[in-house]
Amino acid sequence: MRRDRMQAALRKIREDLHRSRHHPIPEQGAKLRQVLQGYFAYHAVPTNAERLSSFRHQVVRYWLWALRRRSQKDTFSRERIKRLAAHWLSPPRILHPWPDRRFAVTHPRWEPGA
Repeated sequence: MRRDRMQAALRKIREDLHRSRHHPIPEQGAKLRQVLQGYFAYHAVPTNAERLSSFRHQVVRYWLWALRRRSQKDTFSRERIKRLAAHWLSPPRILHPWPDRRFAVTHPRWEPGA
């Protein structure tokens, strides 16, 4: 996966969190879940699990930063953000098969009647 695309996606998420940091936490969690699912749906190819995990970790870090900036009293602990992330953000999974398996399904080598 290209690093510049990941950084661009993270930058956009950070800007969105900056604008919506005073929205209710369930609303933020639902929005982040939707964004992560879309990102994983596109980038969840074999051998990319480490990068997906890193992406999710950065999203959690940015979310914690946004929640801590809601007031002058910093009451968000790492344990609380871990619970929120476990509830709202699914862990990354590889969704796409290897290219040779995907290609074999759409283009079988054996043709009936040949």
